[in-house]
Amino acid sequence: MTATPVLVLGLDPAKIQGWDPGPVQAAIARGQARFEDYGVEADWCLVALEENPEGAIEEALTRKDYVCVVIGGGIRTHEPLLELFEKVVNLVRRHAPDAAIAFNSSPENCADAALRWLPRRTSRDPIT
Repeated sequence: MTATPVLVLGLDPAKIQGWDPGPVQAAIARGQARFEDYGVEADWCLVALEENPEGAIEEALTRKDYVCVVIGGGIRTHEPLLELFEKVVNLVRRHAPDAAIAFNSSPENCADAALRWLPRRTSRDPIT
């Protein structure tokens, strides 16, 4: 694994009421595998809205020096979560000020989002 760790922040699909988390969990597993394919160390912080998400994110951000933080679409694109998204961006600025901030469009392309901000790593890296 590379010495340039990435942190992925998102909602825990198993803790969202009223829908089947299986498809999202499968997409997260595929996304994790893509990081492994690229040889990039990635930590995942999946939060539940009812369980102090800001605290969990702050704890994750202070575990190590991240080169890039990917903020998932579940936090970023759902309008009722706008205030949480703002808090997350400011937590990243405060606790990982040197980390690039990236945005994915699905759990499967988190690695691609991070790779836009990481130095070239492998021949499979889409960065030119």
